[in-house]
Amino acid sequence: MTLSLQQLQEARDALATPLFAGLAGDVEVSFEFFPPKTEKMEETLWDTLTTLAPLAPRFVSVTYGAGGSTRERTHATVARIAAQTAIPAAAHLTCVDATRDEIDEIAQNYWNAGVRHIVALRGDPPRAGEKFAPHPGGYANAADLVTGLKKVAPFEISVAAYPETHPDADCPESDIENLKRKIDAGADHAITQFFFSPEAYFRFRDRYAKAGVTAPLLPGILPVTNVATTRKIAGSCGTDIPQWMNDLFEGLDDHPTTRQLVAATVAAEMCRRLYAGGVRHFHFYTLNRAELSFAICHLLGLRAKAAASPALQENAA
Repeated sequence: MTLSLQQLQEARDALATPLFAGLAGDVEVSFEFFPPKTEKMEETLWDTLTTLAPLAPRFVSVTYGAGGSTRERTHATVARIAAQTAIPAAAHLTCVDATRDEIDEIAQNYWNAGVRHIVALRGDPPRAGEKFAPHPGGYANAADLVTGLKKVAPFEISVAAYPETHPDADCPESDIENLKRKIDAGADHAITQFFFSPEAYFRFRDRYAKAGVTAPLLPGILPVTNVATTRKIAGSCGTDIPQWMNDLFEGLDDHPTTRQLVAATVAAEMCRRLYAGGVRHFHFYTLNRAELSFAICHLLGLRAKAAASPALQENAA
């Protein structure tokens, strides 16, 4: 990776001063949530959104279960955010277990509800251990889905990227080519799967640029509090969990507060190194909890805007 003079200066500053001293607060952030299953979980999600809203996120997104298993809950959550807050809300949408007409109808319903942003994904098979197979009459892949969504309405569209290569790809080069097809189909930017090495992102960014892709590439950040759970998720998306991370969390199973401190430290340091490499937009996988993402944003120099929180709370009432 070739660093600019500004990035070299950033790197020198990171080594010569306290790690988070003097940051300009010139970052943008976005947050991902999953749809709540119960009233209590919905209350937690709304509390989380209320806490994070003063950071003025560029958008917030809501995930979509395999085979559309959370379709109604995803729609209800995204529609509520769109109706009751000023935060741009993005809905995840997949190709799994639905025809083109069904997906187009879902997309049109989102547009009618005021949702202008879709995270377009191929999606995981509805049953564990199976290979993905397009639904008869459905969209074949994410690039095909992007093309279809653009015909429904002029959505802003995000797509997924895999710094350590999607498990179904036969090589890193073909994975990049697949991502390029999604961008060429009309996607506005890509959001990476989570990773735990800045170098993994930087190497991927170089390959991305070399392939002629110029759309923004947002790094996905997962602050880890449970390594065992993270390992299960990582196995399905090709993310490597380094041994040093296992070592850091060893012995903390019964110490949740300490786990949070360690998790915030690890994620914040990685974000600082990404910042030094020119990253200015971070996408956080929040797991519907605000504390770690909020703390990392604060360390990166982002400050809450006091007026945003009361307005959101009033709308939520």
